[in-house]
Amino acid sequence: MSTLTASILTDRINALAESQTIAMSKKARELANAGNDVVNLTLGEPDFATPMHIKEAGAKAIMDNFSYYTPVAGIPELRKGIAEKLKRDNNIDWKAENIIVSTGAKQALANALSVLVNPGDEVIIYSPYWVSYAELVKLNEGVVIELVGKLENDFKPSIQDLKNAITDRTKVIMFSSPCNPTGTVFSKAELLEIAKVVEQNANIYVIADEIYEYINYGEPHFSMGSVDAIKDRVVTVNGFSKGYAMTGWRVGYSASSKLIADAIDKMQSQITSGTCSIAQKAALAGINADLSSSMEMTKTFAKRRELMYGLLKEIPGLKINNPKGAFYFFPDVSAYFGKSDGTTTINNSDDLSMWLLNKSFLSTVPGSAFGYEGCIRISYAAADAKLIEGCKRLKNALASLK
Repeated sequence: MSTLTASILTDRINALAESQTIAMSKKARELANAGNDVVNLTLGEPDFATPMHIKEAGAKAIMDNFSYYTPVAGIPELRKGIAEKLKRDNNIDWKAENIIVSTGAKQALANALSVLVNPGDEVIIYSPYWVSYAELVKLNEGVVIELVGKLENDFKPSIQDLKNAITDRTKVIMFSSPCNPTGTVFSKAELLEIAKVVEQNANIYVIADEIYEYINYGEPHFSMGSVDAIKDRVVTVNGFSKGYAMTGWRVGYSASSKLIADAIDKMQSQITSGTCSIAQKAALAGINADLSSSMEMTKTFAKRRELMYGLLKEIPGLKINNPKGAFYFFPDVSAYFGKSDGTTTINNSDDLSMWLLNKSFLSTVPGSAFGYEGCIRISYAAADAKLIEGCKRLKNALASLK
């Protein structure tokens, strides 16, 4: 019988938190597999099939025996296609040599932090933030500095908040726009203000996560990497999961100065090497085609957003804003903290999410996972019927708390 304990493992893995979005989704699946009617609103992935032209390109790559190792940084034609896309759509003027294709945008983020952050370096993260940001910083022995925005300001910290957070140990500023979990979209003017602060601090770098670029409901997308004055100090991260409905294909990329790109190439060469050859060919078909499939998905998400906004507004005690991008609501549920159904007392967002799952078979993600206690994340990347049923369960469950 094994007597192994966690003490044999490294400090870094024992200190690492499990992704709560994955953990809650796992628990929801377990309940569903046990025969329960679970409404799962945790998932951060489009519920659409990958577009046919992309699937056909992947199938053709298989039949053409394109199944051997690729260059670590990606096949040349995909890197070139990404560079052309960035120039055309984002005004980011990099060549193929500045692009590194990775196994999803998560690896691109991990790569960027690994080559920029030394032990003790501070990383300013706009909060609420995607679950993995803080843990990836900790893995690299960096220090997380949370820059917290308030719901009434669309979760956007002020530029003065940013200036106040900067110290002589600040190495990286990290944010997503559109944002997961809030759906916040930073305007061009707001990003230019941030860029001006970075320009005035020569030792600070930016990691800009743009994975939700195409899921945007009005505010034109602007890329920090297009600002000439700081271009060499911005790592733009993007991928194919959200905008192309290719979550399982695992293709992401980073665009950066040659020095940083070469360092990322070296790092990736020792961890995963090149991304799946088949998936790269599929991604190439996606980036070379028009965006009609992506835009149709965005139209559907926009309709779901309005549906959810109307339903959530009807629930007493919730504070919500109407997000400008991505496919999440991040309502403030703190009005229910301290209340009980007679058996369970809700003290925080973790309690509430777990209680909703066990009581109503409604799966959400606690705000604590995103560095922001008091809220829960609800995904509307699901069919209308599930969204309506989910909001019904949420309203009824919360009404039982006294």
